[in-house]
Amino acid sequence: MGELDVVVSGLVFQDLVLGLPTAPRPGTEVWATDSAESPGGIANFAVALARLGLSTGLAAAFGADDIGDRVWQSLEHEGIDLTLSRKLAGWQTPLTVALAYDNDRALVTRGTPPLLSADELITAPPAARAVAAHIGPWPNEWLAKAKAAGSVVFADVGWDPSEQWDPAVLDQLEHCDVFLPNADEAMSYTRTTSPTAALEQLAAKVPVVVVSNGAAGAEAIDSTTGERVVVPAYPVQAADTTGAGDVFAAGFIAATLWQLPLEQRVRFAALTAALSVTRLGGADAAPRWADLAGWQAAHPEDQHLQALISAHSGR
Repeated sequence: MGELDVVVSGLVFQDLVLGLPTAPRPGTEVWATDSAESPGGIANFAVALARLGLSTGLAAAFGADDIGDRVWQSLEHEGIDLTLSRKLAGWQTPLTVALAYDNDRALVTRGTPPLLSADELITAPPAARAVAAHIGPWPNEWLAKAKAAGSVVFADVGWDPSEQWDPAVLDQLEHCDVFLPNADEAMSYTRTTSPTAALEQLAAKVPVVVVSNGAAGAEAIDSTTGERVVVPAYPVQAADTTGAGDVFAAGFIAATLWQLPLEQRVRFAALTAALSVTRLGGADAAPRWADLAGWQAAHPEDQHLQALISAHSGR
């Protein structure tokens, strides 16, 4: 594995997304109007980054099972370097069923913790301009090593099944340059009641914080410069929001490596996330440059991202 643009690490899932007309109720049967299978979890990050033209490596555990083989092959097809990943006998690749309805989704997951941690998969700092990880109640000592080696460190968090939202998880931000939670995660971990209040608390822990909030847009603070931006969401018809936060984060990472101003980074992230929710699936719904160019052609009045898309399309 040579030097990469980004190395990401976290849990990989296989997602089965069912588009429903209404929420299921006990004792009834609901017929799905559409369905999609797609790699999920940290694979959303990896695929979205690769489709934006960044050379991307993934460090994750896969079960040595049929699902694990399918997800592995799908990621290889996307051009993702799996040198740091491992297939583990005796462990099943987690499976998530996402029920998409009412412009949102509910998730049901079958799985157990992987047999290898990120620190066991990544024993030396990866040769990468940036690294990204889902932090949580597990060690991520490799992030400190990556930062010391010169990588820009991006962090995200996922849903806490215990709903305890242990604030100790935020201690890992000590080794991070950018934190990209969604509004619910940010408020839950900081015990605040608004995304803005959560953003301000988190800004004391990490140099750049971006809080995404679905249709309400996103806001960000760069505490190193004092810059603060609020960006509206792009209005689209949402089919499935699975993985949208991960795609948002991938867009922000890409735009950061392109050395764009903070507002343009958030706008580009918002656009990539908006395009992803128009289709079912997580990783498979991540936009390609053709999708971004199509949006550009249909919205010539938006000058904020026209030059950006033109300059970076096809990378």
